[in-house]
Amino acid sequence: MAEEIERKFLVKNTSFVDLAEMAVDIRQAYLSRNPDATVRIRMYGDKAFLTVKGRTHGATRDEWEYPVPVEDAAAMIERLADGIVIDKTRYIVPYAGMRWEVDMFHGAHDGLILAELELETECQSVDMPPFVGDEVTGDPRYYNSHLAGESGKSAPE
Repeated sequence: MAEEIERKFLVKNTSFVDLAEMAVDIRQAYLSRNPDATVRIRMYGDKAFLTVKGRTHGATRDEWEYPVPVEDAAAMIERLADGIVIDKTRYIVPYAGMRWEVDMFHGAHDGLILAELELETECQSVDMPPFVGDEVTGDPRYYNSHLAGESGKSAPE
């Protein structure tokens, strides 16, 4: 078992695109959106993963992730999705010695852009890049599992 410590922010401009060292398309769906045990299937480029996450406490939660065959992931997304399928492009942006993941959403959430940063501890100091806006860590409206249940909106209200 691993613990995930993550902070999440709204993104206020697209300056991150020029700073990105790579970008990859992601397609994901939730098999369970229960907050105590979310189960996600994700196709990440030419790889796929099944991820189980526990309830978030502050910026921390339990997480287990396992590789699965891409064909199996595609079938699970097609047949078992609980809610809408999320499509997004993830940009990997190095900044001040940290690795930011910036997700630009497409489809039902077109226009939403979120930046995430995984940390060693919840109180770790972070230099904020110029594209980062308001922090939304802990706001369930910005959890991907919640977005999977929100079709036809560009961003949570």
